[in-house]
Amino acid sequence: MQSPELEAFITHLTLERRLSANTVRNYRQAVVRFSEWLEKNMPESSSLKVAQPIHVRSYIVDLGRILARRTLHIHVSGLKAFYGFMRLKGIVELNPLTGLSVPKLDKPLPKFLTQVQMIFLLQAPAKLWKQGKLSEFDALRDSLMLELLYGGGLRVSELCNLDFAHVDIEQGVVRVMGKGQKERICPVGSVAVDCLRTFIERFKLENMSSSPVLTLIGGRRMKPRQVQKRLKLHLSAAELPLDMTPHKLRHSFATHLLDNGADLRAVQELLGHANLSTTQIYTHVSVKRLKEAHNQAHPRA
Repeated sequence: MQSPELEAFITHLTLERRLSANTVRNYRQAVVRFSEWLEKNMPESSSLKVAQPIHVRSYIVDLGRILARRTLHIHVSGLKAFYGFMRLKGIVELNPLTGLSVPKLDKPLPKFLTQVQMIFLLQAPAKLWKQGKLSEFDALRDSLMLELLYGGGLRVSELCNLDFAHVDIEQGVVRVMGKGQKERICPVGSVAVDCLRTFIERFKLENMSSSPVLTLIGGRRMKPRQVQKRLKLHLSAAELPLDMTPHKLRHSFATHLLDNGADLRAVQELLGHANLSTTQIYTHVSVKRLKEAHNQAHPRA
């Protein structure tokens, strides 16, 4: 489907709202899918410009039969954004999704590793190297990978895009480009800095400032899928759950900060969350653990 309105909407999402490529793709798909549904089921009023609330409700009912609840929410968000844009530009008078309600999403608490489990994971690359199962390069690179994920709470995409030019070793911080092209400064911890220094001294690279921090042995930048694969290797070596992902190390980072008394707003800033409500889920994790400890230990629990 190609239409001037859709293309203008995509440009608006990309250049003005600066949403991620994944979100832009999902929102485009939501509009295209609704347009195709209208042409098939409402041929007498198949234009997106004249869609009515009753059309939207029927579409959502049909979609709810075949899509998971989270995917359905993404489609509804995409359509709301599209018609909000259309109304802003004066193309339609009313947003047909105004007042539309969809089943609420369950919000499971994020999975994370305990502080003891994290120690085992962080020790895994050195353990494998000593056993002769990893080269020195892979062991030091993987140690750096894990220390930056956990020490800085970085998203895997932020880690893979990190260049040496973005690292201030003296200050112990890295500069990353997060969601919505928002830049933030992340402290990464003294252990990660020491690991980085060791890596630089042992494997000097040409044009260091323009080189990626994480590379394969041939010098190519690591990709998120490769980081995930390396993480699985070290989870196995540490005898930890293999369903842990780089993002769950970010959950561990946030949970451990709050467990040790960090301010919620500081954690929000470190994670690069636009809304405090996104960060607040980690307080539920900490409160749940406190209640479990109380129930186990208190005589009146």
